[in-house]
Amino acid sequence: VTIYLKEYIMSFIAAVIQDSPIVFDLDSTIDKVEKLTEKAKEKNAELVVFPEAFISAYPKGLDFGARIGMRSEEGRLMYSKYYNSALDFNSKQFKKLCLIAKKYKILMSIGVIEKDHGTLYCTVLLISNKGEYLAKHRKVMPTAMERLIWGFGDGSTLPVISTNIGKIGSVICWENYMPLMRMAMYSKGIQLYCAPTADDRDTWISSMTHVALEGRCFVFSACQYLLRKDCPDYYNPIQGNDKNTIIMNGGSCIINPLGKVIAGPLREKSGILTAQVDLNEIIKGQYDFDVKGHYSRPDIFKLSINEKENKPAEYES
Repeated sequence: VTIYLKEYIMSFIAAVIQDSPIVFDLDSTIDKVEKLTEKAKEKNAELVVFPEAFISAYPKGLDFGARIGMRSEEGRLMYSKYYNSALDFNSKQFKKLCLIAKKYKILMSIGVIEKDHGTLYCTVLLISNKGEYLAKHRKVMPTAMERLIWGFGDGSTLPVISTNIGKIGSVICWENYMPLMRMAMYSKGIQLYCAPTADDRDTWISSMTHVALEGRCFVFSACQYLLRKDCPDYYNPIQGNDKNTIIMNGGSCIINPLGKVIAGPLREKSGILTAQVDLNEIIKGQYDFDVKGHYSRPDIFKLSINEKENKPAEYES
């Protein structure tokens, strides 16, 4: 049942995708995005959340030929393949993603590798159910060797967007371990907290439960289920080259504002999780805890957020 309040939908079905891209193949991955979006819509979903770096790869297990003070030619070639499969926001592939959201009338949150000049960013893209580009969030703190291949986002891409199904934003993978990052999102009134990730450990679910309880929000965590056979022949991960080797084992879930897991965690297979989302559950949760309101104590604690875009060059006439 869908319940409307003025122009807002208070209750709806949300879907979380657990699957793999066509690794290092941009066009084929977008074709797969359409098929998965169609399946989510067949489940009556109004929101679909894809994993981190779904377009077109989270290159788990690769080292890109890097050693301290050294980079190999083979590593540079691998990076070029990765770069060429990334998403340019001024491309026909970007427009196709928007058309997919419009065709199926579904709000889409999708993890992409964004290319901007010579740099790649781990980004979450938000597209409205009318096919409109809403916003993007670039990961502000790549983890460990991710820093070798991805640039750093800045405070200019920390959006929480009001939609007809609620206020939505994204925090990527281990950004969720940054308390001030979480507080920045809570302070903007986030209700639909998307947490795309590559962390497939059992311990991840406890972090997502904490976020839901802390933010009194719905949390949608999407992780890939990726096998070696889903990757091209030249992909040589440290995990090994047996075609059935699990590179990423999922763990996707949906959690309500009181910390109850209402879908998942899903492991050892691909699938689409769905759950009924009722925004009134947020209000019920905030009855005794509102981290940005009556539980915030701003007379003692305050967070300063720099949302300025950091440009390498500024010109004055």
